[in-house]
Amino acid sequence: MSRTPENHDAFSVESVYADLLSRAPENKMEPRMEPMFRAMEILGEPNKAAPVIHLTGTNGKTSTARILESLLMAHDLRVGRYTSPHLAKVTERIALNGEPVSDETFVRIWDEIRPYLLMVDAELEERGENRLTYFEALTILGFAIFADEPVDVVVLEVGLGGVTDATNVADGQVAVVTPISLDHTDLLGDRVEDIAQEKAGIIKPGAFLVSAAQEPSAAQVLLDSAREQGAEFRFEGVEFGVESRRLGVGGQQITVRSLAGRYEDLLLPLHGAHQAQNAAVAIAALEAFIGGGDKELDVEILKAGLEKVTSPGRLEVVRTSPTIVLDAAHNPGGMRASAEAVKEVFGFSRLVLVVGVLAEKDAEAILTELREAYGDLVEDVCLTQSTSPRAIPAGELGQLALGAGFADEDLYATEKLDDALEWAVGRADATEDFGGGVLVTGSVTVVAEARTLLGAQEGGR
Repeated sequence: MSRTPENHDAFSVESVYADLLSRAPENKMEPRMEPMFRAMEILGEPNKAAPVIHLTGTNGKTSTARILESLLMAHDLRVGRYTSPHLAKVTERIALNGEPVSDETFVRIWDEIRPYLLMVDAELEERGENRLTYFEALTILGFAIFADEPVDVVVLEVGLGGVTDATNVADGQVAVVTPISLDHTDLLGDRVEDIAQEKAGIIKPGAFLVSAAQEPSAAQVLLDSAREQGAEFRFEGVEFGVESRRLGVGGQQITVRSLAGRYEDLLLPLHGAHQAQNAAVAIAALEAFIGGGDKELDVEILKAGLEKVTSPGRLEVVRTSPTIVLDAAHNPGGMRASAEAVKEVFGFSRLVLVVGVLAEKDAEAILTELREAYGDLVEDVCLTQSTSPRAIPAGELGQLALGAGFADEDLYATEKLDDALEWAVGRADATEDFGGGVLVTGSVTVVAEARTLLGAQEGGR
C-alpha cells in the first residue's frame, strides 16, 4: 500500500536517488537478466504494458530517441521515453510526453514497488549474488511508471550493449541501432563486430530492425541476427537515408528518402550531419512502427514533430559573447561527428576547449581525436573534471593530453570546472577578431555541471 500525502515524508526524489546510488553504480552493470525478469514477474509484467521501440548503438541514441518521441507525439500518441544518463535531475530519464516524470509520480511509484525490489534483493543475496544495481532498479521504476500512466508506446534506450542490458526484458516491436563504434571495450569487446553482436541482442523474433549505416562487419552481424530472428530489416544507405541537407536558421533543412515516402525540406532544429542521420533513422523507425514500413507519413505532421525536437547538451549554445557550446560527445566517434558540425555551423576563428573525461573511457584516444579534428582552430585546451568520482583527475588528463600530441604551452589544468570556464572565456575573449568560442565536451557529467553553472534550463523540453 502506498503512503498517503499526509504521511508521505519517507521518500523524496532526493532520497529515492540516494537509495539508487547506494546500489552498484551505473558503470558496474551486471551481465545478467534473471533478476529483471523476476522483478517483472512479481510486478505483473509492466514491461509488456505498451509496445516498445528499443534503441541501441554507440552514438546518437538519446538524440534519436528524443526525435522519435516528438514524432510519435505529433501523431497523437502518449509516449514514455527512457534514456540515460541525466543532465540535471534523475527524473529526466523517465519522460512522459516529452517532460520529465513529475516528482510526485516518481516518488509514489518507487514507494509502491520498493517492497518488491527488496524481495528480489533478498533472493539474490541468498544465492550469493549482488542485489539489484542502480540501473536495474531505475529501469524497473521506468517500466512501472509507464504502466501506471499508461502510455501508448515506450521509446526505450539501452544502458549498455543489448543482450544483457536491463532494458532487454522488453520485446521491442521495432529495434533501432544507431552508429556502432568502439566504446566500453572492457565490457563489450574490442572489435566492432563484437560490439554489434551485443547490440543485436535487442532484435526479437518477428521484430523490425532499423539500422543506421554501419561498418560492413557490424552491418553483417546485424543482418545475420535479423534473419535468425525472422525480423524485417532496413539499413540507412540502402533502403533509406538523408538525400540532402543545408544549413537553416537554428538548425538545418533536410530531405529524407525513407521506407515509404520521400519527405522534402524538413526543418530539424539540431546541428550537424550526424543529427540529420539520427532524424532519418527516427523517421524510418516511425514508419516501421506505424505502418510496418509501408505507409507514407503525413509530411505536415512530420514537420510539426521535428520542429519541436530538442536535445540538451548536444551542440547546445548556452551563452554568447563569447559563444559557449556544450556537447556531450564522450568517445572518438562522437568527437569526430561533433567537430564536423562545429566547423560547419559556428564559423569560429579560434576555439578554446574545456575537456573532462570519465575513467572508463579511452581518454587519450578522445584527446587525439580532438587534436586531429580541430587542428589549428584550437590553441588553448583546459583539462578539468566533474564532481563525479569516476572523473579522471585534471592533472592526469593533462598528461594524457601531452601524449595525444597537444603542446604543453597550450594546456591548462584545473580541478574546478568554474575556474575552467572562467579561464576559457578569458582566452576566447582575447581573440583579436572576436571570432573565438568555447566548447565544453568529453563527458555527460562535465556538460551537465557546466549547464548548471551557466544557468541553462533543466534537461527536459
